[in-house]
Amino acid sequence: MFLAIPLENKPSWSSPPWMTVLLIVINCVIFWGWQAPEEAAVERAGQQYARTALPAIELPLFLAHLKEQAAQGSARHERNSERNTVQAAEALYRHKAYAQLYALMWQEKKFRQRLLQGQAIGPSHPLHAQWQAARAAFARQEPQAPHGGFTERWSMSYEPGAGWQPLQAFTSTFLHGSTGHLLGNMAFLFLFGFTLEIALGAFTYLAFYVLGGIGASLFALLFYAGMGGYGLGASGAISALMAMYAVMYRMRRIRFFYMLLFYFNYATWPALVMLPVWMGVELLQHLMGGKQVAYMAHFGGLLTGAVLMWIYMRLQAVEAPVDARERATAAARPLADAVARAQRYTDALEFDRAAPAWREAARLAPSDPDILRAWFESARHHPGSEDFHAAARRIFKLPAATDAERQLQLASYRSYRQRAQPAMRVSADTMHGLVRSFVRAGALPEAETLCQSLRRAADHPQWPATLLLLVNGLAQAGRIQEARAWLPTLQQLAPRDAVTQWLARQG
Repeated sequence: MFLAIPLENKPSWSSPPWMTVLLIVINCVIFWGWQAPEEAAVERAGQQYARTALPAIELPLFLAHLKEQAAQGSARHERNSERNTVQAAEALYRHKAYAQLYALMWQEKKFRQRLLQGQAIGPSHPLHAQWQAARAAFARQEPQAPHGGFTERWSMSYEPGAGWQPLQAFTSTFLHGSTGHLLGNMAFLFLFGFTLEIALGAFTYLAFYVLGGIGASLFALLFYAGMGGYGLGASGAISALMAMYAVMYRMRRIRFFYMLLFYFNYATWPALVMLPVWMGVELLQHLMGGKQVAYMAHFGGLLTGAVLMWIYMRLQAVEAPVDARERATAAARPLADAVARAQRYTDALEFDRAAPAWREAARLAPSDPDILRAWFESARHHPGSEDFHAAARRIFKLPAATDAERQLQLASYRSYRQRAQPAMRVSADTMHGLVRSFVRAGALPEAETLCQSLRRAADHPQWPATLLLLVNGLAQAGRIQEARAWLPTLQQLAPRDAVTQWLARQG
């Protein structure tokens, strides 16, 4: 036994995979609404059957029928599978598990038809009369199942002469043989389905799910037609989703949980590598296991899904979803490379090459103070360069939300004012921001110098608020005379402000 489950993505409940959830709900409603009650009715009838005279008459003939089927198997693996069924049935008969044998006989359409039509136990049979009376009495307690019952009616029939059955190729993908069969399929439907729904959109995803299921059912019919029994289950459609997943991610390395027999582990493989592995596993199990599990439906689903996704991706671009961890890793990789390259130039004192390298790193991380500081320090060796002016402006535009950012702005401003050639290139908006930053940092002389420059642009909308902030800072620092020097300007800009009026009273 081999399985591999991708662990790459998680569903986003801000945009839930509602089509995948709806498919799961539909499968569950059909199973528990129609199939499970029918199965329960068969189980109840089996209990009644075990208390009649019928098992002693019918079951030996049923076992003989199973042995005949095993002998007629067209291939070795089919004969082995039928022999296993015979051995299990004989063990049940020895232990008088007649109710379970009745359930098995219920599914053997060919024998059941012969039995009810009086062909298996004809008038010449010594127990014919006894059988006829017991059968007539039991018929009132047996489930009424015209045309074989709900499950058999909507499943793919593998009986001789059944034909292509396009409707059942669709409906059989929503049927299941047991609760375990249902729950296992629904788990895999969710694991692969939500990622594909994100990538394709709900309705394209639904169309491909249905087409994958139909393709899987019809492909299985090529191998199992005429062998008897019927096929059902969502596993063919889910196999199509698995193949679509592998083709969509192609050679991107995906983390999988895998289990081989009793060994399990985690591994990271290119997604497309898993497609031939899955197909090979299904083909091998078909050759070894016969028809008890429709492995060729799984193989057909994988083939159908791979072809569908290949065609779709040639017609339209498909963006395979990535989780936050992969996105962060992908984003960090070029930044880390840029920083490493810039640091190598800095360590070698090649500042003419280091400054452009730090500029590239700053493009990837425009608000990283450490990168901006390194860019500024490399560029200051060429004070007339565009890198020096650009690095200074980028630092000055930091939000100054922390003391570290304010100190970086202050130190850079002092160096930039001394070195910039031919002069500083700073906009009025940036200077207003620096005044606020410097007042908060306690660098009042630098803030006042900037305000002296800003006085020439007194029509700027931020000028009154900036000047009030500076004067308030000077007053709180006890520098009243320096604050009063701005009083005439304040009386023109904000005569009614509390700071202006307070400062006027200090004279």
